[in-house]
Amino acid sequence: MPLNRRKFLEKSAVTGAGVALAGAVSAPGAQAAEAKRDAKRYAFTVLGTTDLHGNVFNWDYFTDKEFDDKDHNDVGLAKVSTLVNRVREEKGRRNTLLIDAGDTIQGTQLSYYYAKVDPITAVGGPVHPMAQAMNAMGYDAAALGNHEFNYGIPVLRKFEQQCRFPLLGANALDAKTLRPAFAPYSMHRLRTPHGRDVKVAVLGLTNPGIAIWDKANVQGKMTFPGLEEQAAKWVPKLRSMGADVVIVSAHSGSSGTSSYGDQLPYIENAAGLVAEQVPGIDAILVGHAHTEIPEYFVTNKKTGRQVVLSEPLKWGQRLTLFDFELVWERGCWKVEKVGAKVLNSNTVEEDPKITKLLGDEHEKVVAYVNQVIGTNAAEMTSAQAPYKDVPIIDLINHIQADTVKQALAGTEHAALPVLSQAACFSRSARIPAGEVTIRDVAGLYVFENTLEARLMTGAQMKAYLEYSANYFVQTAPGAAVDPAKLTNANGTPDYNYDVVSGLSYEIDIAKPAGSRVTNVRFEGQPLADDAKFVFAVNNYRANGGGNFPHVAAAPLLWSNSDEIRNTMIAWVKAKGSIDPAAFAAVDWKLTREGTPVF
Repeated sequence: MPLNRRKFLEKSAVTGAGVALAGAVSAPGAQAAEAKRDAKRYAFTVLGTTDLHGNVFNWDYFTDKEFDDKDHNDVGLAKVSTLVNRVREEKGRRNTLLIDAGDTIQGTQLSYYYAKVDPITAVGGPVHPMAQAMNAMGYDAAALGNHEFNYGIPVLRKFEQQCRFPLLGANALDAKTLRPAFAPYSMHRLRTPHGRDVKVAVLGLTNPGIAIWDKANVQGKMTFPGLEEQAAKWVPKLRSMGADVVIVSAHSGSSGTSSYGDQLPYIENAAGLVAEQVPGIDAILVGHAHTEIPEYFVTNKKTGRQVVLSEPLKWGQRLTLFDFELVWERGCWKVEKVGAKVLNSNTVEEDPKITKLLGDEHEKVVAYVNQVIGTNAAEMTSAQAPYKDVPIIDLINHIQADTVKQALAGTEHAALPVLSQAACFSRSARIPAGEVTIRDVAGLYVFENTLEARLMTGAQMKAYLEYSANYFVQTAPGAAVDPAKLTNANGTPDYNYDVVSGLSYEIDIAKPAGSRVTNVRFEGQPLADDAKFVFAVNNYRANGGGNFPHVAAAPLLWSNSDEIRNTMIAWVKAKGSIDPAAFAAVDWKLTREGTPVF
């Protein structure tokens, strides 16, 4: 979609035009010092959120109660709105901008409901709750996140239409024209007491990994080049258009790493590189990594100037504040100082305006997730799933393998054995004995992943298991084993530790990473390197997420567009009951020198 610059600027600008001031004549000695002291100054604040992931209320739809974690964080735009109101009251509404760094419309049952159950794309359909909340809060701009593409481009375009602020993505290009498919930037005018407005440009950058993670939705339609090259293209343009301040809203972490290895020539977490390599940027709102960085300075290699970065914690747990101090010099505004900090949303109550606005939508979703869809013979929990083979993870693999077997029935691959991978997405997942609801099953699979079938060999599966075993901290024989300190080695998240059903194996945590997996067997026999398997795997992993070996290059035998958790819900509905005794087995275990750890 070509960018109509004039229309876009008119839509984005704050009303009111200022009169340009003539540059002051410099004076020597004491007069110069006095002039500096009397120089015209202006301060403003940019507020930032990121990775909201469908959170409006301080509510966990998977547990059906108020959100809480070990640090007693709160979540949701209703909380953030209260913080925003306070800052605006303190600073003056005209002296603030509110922006977001992406991943807005996916992540909770609230966002799922309005994408799939009562979709915003339907004729006369509802307005997305995130659009309603963000419009009411007066957002000025938001960058696109990779999860914006999970439900397909039509849902994203409808959400874009419903927002009264631009969705920005300078590196989201139309695949045919290579022109921006979304607005690359927005320009905002802040009125000062000194005549000339301050022009603030917000450049939006999204994640190149979209090309891998949402290949089914974007292939042939959009392409996603690197953040550094697109920032280098657009920042000078924004300066030439008269931007006094340039802020980048980047759905990209600051570590310089990529979960997909070398599958793409573009860095996944490139915000720090953008600050380092591209001159002319004053601040970067960082997203995607789900980490908290109140204030972080990067020195630009070409100018020597420091660029401030800040990443507020996900789901509306924090709000970033960039405080700018400008001075009028030689006929233009110059950034004299900029710093950043974060505010914690658990220090305030929810904004009643937001909770009232979306109360009906919230109640609909609560009713939806509490629908009973079956029964369960014995309680299953994920509390020990990161270090033990537990039935609740076996359930995921059982359903995935069953689904793939049915899908491949009657094909040339129907006779091949099916293996399946699953990870612990939530350590608090629980399927109770007795009645089972939608939220019980959905809470086990909190991501919108879809299911694929890939062709893998025995040798490739061994390498896959070995890579997965990097998740464990090396622990010497005889040393005490604390489950709380055993996992997440080198920052590996729980969702990047896969267990594989259909094989039996041991992981020797006393050995160094790369040589831990032993005694790998299939149907009681040592696994042959040339054996062939159908591998039931989620699309995130199959498309390079986590950089697991071989799977991304493995032949695709089948894929499904429906989310795995929907497949699981449908499976439970169809069966009417779950009995762990029918599928649960201890197929893998942690050992040290052949002795089980647990």
